[in-house]
Amino acid sequence: MRTPSIVPDGEDQNVYLVLDDFGQNGRAWREADTEATDLESVVGNLLNGEYKNPVRVVGFNTSEGWSQDVSAEVARELRQRCDEQMRDVPFFLQEFVDRYEGRYHDVQLPLPMRL
Repeated sequence: MRTPSIVPDGEDQNVYLVLDDFGQNGRAWREADTEATDLESVVGNLLNGEYKNPVRVVGFNTSEGWSQDVSAEVARELRQRCDEQMRDVPFFLQEFVDRYEGRYHDVQLPLPMRL
């Protein structure tokens, strides 16, 4: 018996997978229907709450032979769509968007020295 492949059937298509954090249960790459692994579907599913604590989004195309972390691009797209819809980024996506947009960094400000 042969195990089915997760690689798309000979089609030249980009596939996007989401790493979701389940807290004490760990992290896992979420299962997705092959029809719902395009970038548009993944962004829509993120906004609709399919993923409660996304950590990373990875894109790949086996026909073209590439894979890469696309989390920053997805975070920008999420922010842009929320801005266009005049709504806040959903609370369950806020940490993901902030992390990859680079909005919040711990910064140590210099304090004036008095002698």
